Amino acid sequence: MCGRIFYEGQGIKITVKGRDYLFHSKACAYKFLKEAIYDMDADQVVEAFKTIEKKYSEILEKFKEKKKKVI
Repeated sequence: MCGRIFYEGQGIKITVKGRDYLFHSKACAYKFLKEAIYDMDADQVVEAFKTIEKKYSEILEKFKEKKKKVI
């Protein structure tokens, strides 16, 4: 997205609806995604964040259950 050239296998690739977005670094990807989020409707962003937060919360709970010692 920023025009920098990098070797295949390096960088970050995000595919959305069949279109590839290539970034040379996580900082470049972060800058792009941050701007995309600010450009989106706030209600859509909040709903997406709630869904993602729930997903990771469930993953964390499962991880904690596995780590418990069984006596």
